[in-house]
Amino acid sequence: MIRLSRLHRSALVAIAIALAAGPVEARDRIVSVGAAVTEILWDLGAEADVVGVDSSSRRPAAALASRPDVGYYRRLAPEGLLSLAPTLMIGVEAAGPRETFETLNAAGVRVVRLPDAWSAEGVRAKIEAIGRLVGREAEANRLAEASDAAFARLAAERAASPRRPKVLFLMSLAGDRPLVAGRGTPADALIDLVGGVNVAGDFDGYRQMSDEAVIHAAPEIVAMMDVGQGTSTPERVFALPAFAGSPAAAKKRLIRVDAVTHLGFGPRFAEEALTLLRAIRDDPSR
Repeated sequence: MIRLSRLHRSALVAIAIALAAGPVEARDRIVSVGAAVTEILWDLGAEADVVGVDSSSRRPAAALASRPDVGYYRRLAPEGLLSLAPTLMIGVEAAGPRETFETLNAAGVRVVRLPDAWSAEGVRAKIEAIGRLVGREAEANRLAEASDAAFARLAAERAASPRRPKVLFLMSLAGDRPLVAGRGTPADALIDLVGGVNVAGDFDGYRQMSDEAVIHAAPEIVAMMDVGQGTSTPERVFALPAFAGSPAAAKKRLIRVDAVTHLGFGPRFAEEALTLLRAIRDDPSR
């Protein structure tokens, strides 16, 4: 039996409420906010109704290449959004600020925010919600079934590798102090789904860890946000006192993770997670 956390249950209830509101009228002018939302809209064939996307919408590449960029999804300005004359904004729950959505509502723009549930059930619910909103339920069902099948393959490979390596998810380095992902984050869910154990799972959210705490955690693998900077090389990370004596440093096991691909929980998440599972499982030094 699949047990959903309180966060996942509440997210799925919120999506059900969004579904109950019914589909939008044909040829609505949609602003898409959130990488997964944009990817789903394109997969459903609803891209013709999208008049703007946020800066995280990197998949497909045509989204940002062909639509105005309304900015970072956590710092949306109402002026830029309203300049596109939208009638509907579909976004992720983390989008903000709240004042922007209040302004949109006051201007007559319908705002639908879909909470993230970082699971197979959550991805399916997100796909189905968007399919209902844009009147493409059949396409959404096919996309959701493909996602479910990929999650099943991920679960099968995870079960075939019962050993669960200790993983530390490094969001960034600020003054050589690691900012890491704890419990209740998409990174935490990712680690579990690819068969690892989050060594920062004793606190919620994101926190800077002391050198002593990292040393005590003894991660076997460091997963790091790939921000395209040279500071994320194994040599740079494992030279830091916090990591120098870790099992991960001994084998130079630093794996780069893409925020959109691995943390967005979009329709292709499980496929990408399977590749990450294999990278974590395959120890080149053995």
